[in-house]
Amino acid sequence: MSAGRWAVGGGAVVVLVATGAWARWPSDADSHLWNRVRPAIEARLVEQSRGAGYGESEPGLRARWFCRAEAVDLDERDGLVRAGVSTLCLEYGVRAGRLVECSGAEVPQVLRLRREADGAYVVVSQEGPPDGAGNAEWMSSHFRHAITAALDTGVPAGPLESAARSHFGLPANSPVTEC
Repeated sequence: MSAGRWAVGGGAVVVLVATGAWARWPSDADSHLWNRVRPAIEARLVEQSRGAGYGESEPGLRARWFCRAEAVDLDERDGLVRAGVSTLCLEYGVRAGRLVECSGAEVPQVLRLRREADGAYVVVSQEGPPDGAGNAEWMSSHFRHAITAALDTGVPAGPLESAARSHFGLPANSPVTEC
């Protein structure tokens, strides 16, 4: 998958992500901390995606967003967690008993989270790269290993497809088609 994920819907093809490509090296992130902050990050991504997809404009599809984040950089200091992440959000629906992918976006982001009194984390800020000019500079200033010459961010769609099949009650081996 390239860094520019295409969204297809209603006969139109729209690029939903920033211009430029970037790479993700294997993360040395604290897995225990990542497992605690990941749910807050992914919930935020799903919340932000709602209303942005083609499938939501077609009520018969019962479309829903599914998002996944992978840690690139993770640091905790002074009560805040800085999470540099690669994100993938895909909108799935159902047509004629088949899973359909309607829209999607794959982008790098930097989120900051604060731990609440109950132990849960909440996102307090979120940044993404600008479109066009300034993208490469943003990437190199926000990710210690980011480069603009690579094409693959490495966020797998498989877990999102599985979650969507489960949500819609479809068999685990049902194929995914475009909206």
